Amino acid sequence: MNLTFYIAAGLTLLVGLVIGYFFSRYQSEKNLREQKEKAENILKGANEQARLIEIQARDSALKIVQASETEITQRRADFSREEERIQRRREELDNRFERLEQREQALNKRQSATDRRANEVEKMYAAQMERLEQISQMTQEDARQILIAEVEKEARGDMARIIRQIETEAREEGEKRARKLIADAIQRVASEHVAEVTTSVVPLPNEEMKGRIVGRNGRNIRAFEQVAGVDVIVDDTPEAVTISCFDSVRREIARRALTRLTIDGRIHPAHIEKIVEEETKAVEKVVAESGEQAAFDAGIAGLHPDVLRMMGRLKFRTSYGQNQLSHAVEVARLSSILASELGANVESAKQGGFLHDIGKAMDHNQEGTHALLGAEFCKRYGVSPVVVNAIASHHHETEQESVEAVIAEAADAISGARPGARREDLEAYIKRIRTLEELSASFKGVKQAFAIQAGREIRIIVIPEEIDDLEAIRLARDIAKNIEESMQYPGQIKVTVIRETRAVDFAK
Repeated sequence: MNLTFYIAAGLTLLVGLVIGYFFSRYQSEKNLREQKEKAENILKGANEQARLIEIQARDSALKIVQASETEITQRRADFSREEERIQRRREELDNRFERLEQREQALNKRQSATDRRANEVEKMYAAQMERLEQISQMTQEDARQILIAEVEKEARGDMARIIRQIETEAREEGEKRARKLIADAIQRVASEHVAEVTTSVVPLPNEEMKGRIVGRNGRNIRAFEQVAGVDVIVDDTPEAVTISCFDSVRREIARRALTRLTIDGRIHPAHIEKIVEEETKAVEKVVAESGEQAAFDAGIAGLHPDVLRMMGRLKFRTSYGQNQLSHAVEVARLSSILASELGANVESAKQGGFLHDIGKAMDHNQEGTHALLGAEFCKRYGVSPVVVNAIASHHHETEQESVEAVIAEAADAISGARPGARREDLEAYIKRIRTLEELSASFKGVKQAFAIQAGREIRIIVIPEEIDDLEAIRLARDIAKNIEESMQYPGQIKVTVIRETRAVDFAK
């Protein structure tokens, strides 16, 4: 029974395997047929799409070929037109070149004829000149010199008359307007104080104080000079010593410190250093306050604090006895008045007048003139270019670029030249007078020259045989111009040329 079961199970299994085999084979063939049909469909679609793409490509290629042929045809037409234009241009150039050659030939012929005529004219001119020289008994050069001299004399006479007329008219009108402006400005800005003079003489309570200032073996005076940066002169002047220094601020510090030391009585190196340091701070404070007060008095705002401090140093600087800080305020006020009268920029003119001498506060230890030093200093602190030019050009060291610069210069001259503003030492006064007379006497034809009215006028006596009336006018102008270029002076100098002709005879 078991055997029969196993046989039946084996047969069943075999039949199942056969059926499974044939079923799987049938399923595989079915799948294969489906895939084949699907592949044929894909291939058919691809062929159809390829055919469409090929048709589109052919159409696109046809269009491109047609466009290219059209463009080629257009370019060929353009090239043909350009070639025709070039050909016409070439023909025109050939024709023009032929005409130019013909004209050149004609010009060469005409030039040859002209050269022959010129040679003939030169020969005729030479013959005529030779004949004229024989007739006049005078060479061509002599005749030219005589003609030039006559023309120069006539032109000089006309020029002198015109100059005299113009100068007379300009002087009358200019003096009238200038006199009104200056008088108005001086009246409105009349100074209420006498010009200060900073002294460097320190009074002493007694003669014994000189020995204490000097100290043992000069210890105290050396310490004071080293700390203060000044020279202390102890001489025979009774109950006084002199402080010498180019820096007016250091001199003021030393004067105040030495005055405190003589009053206090304790004079030794340590105390000297302490007192000088305290007075340095005090003077710096005075300098700052003086600069701010001067700007307030002048009506100027907006200046840098360093500029105001530099201006404050002018409190201890004088020129011919005139305090420079007071002078700056006065020039600022005068500049403001002149600018308002002339219609110029009042603020620029006022600042230019106020700052024009700021370089004098620094020129003791720097190279350069005070005008250029001051202009460079103000330029660094943002002062306007118009004001900087007014500072640099108020002594004509640079070109004046604005009417405000001219106004600042004029106000400076008015402030320095007004009566009582400045004093001049005898030696400098005599030197200026002598220079003025020597400069005037150096001109040809001058017999004598005399400076009068404190150097405000120079009278020149000329030799009448060498200088005629017209030449006298030119001589006065040349001397005045030479004085302007070679001398420094306040105000103006009048140049008067005197020519005297005397006729003398004797009755017998």
